Amino acid sequence: MPADEHRVVCHIDELLAARGMTLTELAERVGLSVVNLSILKNNRAKAVRFTTLTAICDALECTPGELFTLEGTREGT
Repeated sequence: MPADEHRVVCHIDELLAARGMTLTELAERVGLSVVNLSILKNNRAKAVRFTTLTAICDALECTPGELFTLEGTREGT
């Protein structure tokens, strides 16, 4: 796997649907742009600040483990 690829998958869509919330509403609650949240939602983010992660988890009433999962297995393991 190339160094710039990752196996972390974001589940904002599922959490928003379960809470009847829109991405725009989440962006307002968290204080981020919809564009930046979309980058995260579409698994194109390269990093997430802990303050952002905390704010998203607070707004969605979830844990980081509900927001992100690690998919697939490493080659050779």
